[in-house]
This record gives sequence, C-alpha cells and structure tokens, in this order.
Amino acid sequence: MKPAAGSPMRSVAVALLTLLVAGCGFQLRGAPPVSSALQPLAVDCSDNVPEQLCNGVREQLDLGRIELKPAQEADFVLKIRDFSEDRRASAITVRAAADEITLRYAVDVEVLTADKIPLIEPTNLTSSETFRYDESNVLAKQREEDDLQQKLYDRLAQQVIFRLAPIDQDRIERMRRQAEDARREDTEPSS
Repeated sequence: MKPAAGSPMRSVAVALLTLLVAGCGFQLRGAPPVSSALQPLAVDCSDNVPEQLCNGVREQLDLGRIELKPAQEADFVLKIRDFSEDRRASAITVRAAADEITLRYAVDVEVLTADKIPLIEPTNLTSSETFRYDESNVLAKQREEDDLQQKLYDRLAQQVIFRLAPIDQDRIERMRRQAEDARREDTEPSS
C-alpha cells in the first residue's frame, strides 16, 4: 500500500504546531504555576471552610508539584479563613416565589513565612453564580445547585492559586528585607 500523499507534510505541520504552542507558554485550562520557592507549604484551613474548598486548593498545589507539609514542618503557611456563604433570591415570580437564586461564596486567604512575615496580607476572595429556580422541579434544581456549589469551590481554589503564582524567590527575599528593615526602625531610638 502506498501512503497517502501529504501525510509526511501533515506530520511535520502537527509537530511544528505542537512546538509553537508549547514554546509560547500555552497551557490548557487551569491555574498558573506556583513557584517552587514556596516549598514546603502548609495549607491551614479554619473549621468553617468547607472541606471541598480546602481539598481543591491542595489538589491544585499537588498538580503544580508543590510539596505540602504540616504547618509545624513548613517554611510557608497558606491560611484560608472566614468562609461565608450567601444565598439570595435575585428574581421573584409574580406569585412571590424565587425565580433566580444567586449563590455567593467568600473566603479570606493569607500567606506567611514560618517566621510570620506576610507574603500575602489577608485578602478576601469571592465567587458567585446565579441559576434559575423552578419550584415544580425541586430535586433537579437541588442537583444543579450542588454542581454549582462545587463549581464555586473550584473557582475559589483557582483564585487562591492565582494569588500564589507571582510569589517567587526574589519577592520572598524582598519581603524579608522589608520586614527586617521595619523591625530595625521600630527598635532604633529616635533622635
């Protein structure tokens, strides 16, 4: 059998396209990489933070090959605190029933070095989504809401990773120097 005409050319084109896409830094969906300078890292979630959110952050970090350790063994600690959930009717039917529901999740995050130098000051992250509510099909809408909740947890986890992405070794060293300078200024007597 004779190979199809153009198949070597097609292979070369696919290989060139693959190299081009890889060379430009293209990544499939997901969060940007977290610097290896943040290793080992501890993820410390307060009791009110849903397990799905904490696990989502850990999974993202694990995919990024960030070494995770308990807080007492880590050089850096990612604190996830003060989770809040807001569920509101955003549209009402003529019978005064909810027609659309808006879910809004919020959480505070901060990153500290082992010696308590803040790399990310406490920051509030939010994610929200609106869905149509049909009171005649409550079971299906509950499943839709459950899926939506997981989607919101995933979005918040990605936002956490986006906050960690710019922290590299240079930034860590710069923050350490600034903290040391501030401590020195606080301890020096004023003239």
